[in-house]
Amino acid sequence: MTRLSPPTSNPILHGLTRLTASPITRTVSLLALCAAYIQGPLTKIFDFNGALAEMDHFGLRPAAFFAAGVIIFELTASTMVITGFFRWAGALALAVFTLMATFIALRFWEMAPGMDRVMATNAFFEHVGLAGAFLFVAAFDLTEGAGK
Repeated sequence: MTRLSPPTSNPILHGLTRLTASPITRTVSLLALCAAYIQGPLTKIFDFNGALAEMDHFGLRPAAFFAAGVIIFELTASTMVITGFFRWAGALALAVFTLMATFIALRFWEMAPGMDRVMATNAFFEHVGLAGAFLFVAAFDLTEGAGK
């Protein structure tokens, strides 16, 4: 991936380039990308019994071990992505985690036709897209560097 030089002949494109390349936009975008991986662990921390029930529901035992691991993992990897500290590694880890969790939690192909299956199918492919976005962040970080 190569960085495009700002277009100077078109003021609208120039303004959009400046806006999308700004550090504030980058930080807000990375926060948005990681939002589910910040909200999820915080919810698990404040409702640890709910976190245990979730792990148990998906057959992840011992539930306390998996709940604590997910909390630590999601917060650590999100911090890496947002701060730029080994951003590529945090993004790759979240991509793999997202795909694994998606195949565990959203097995739409095993569901009977109906609204639940439609919703699970949509959520499945939304998560695939999210994993793709993390792969893009990792690739960009590896080719362009965290400080750029």
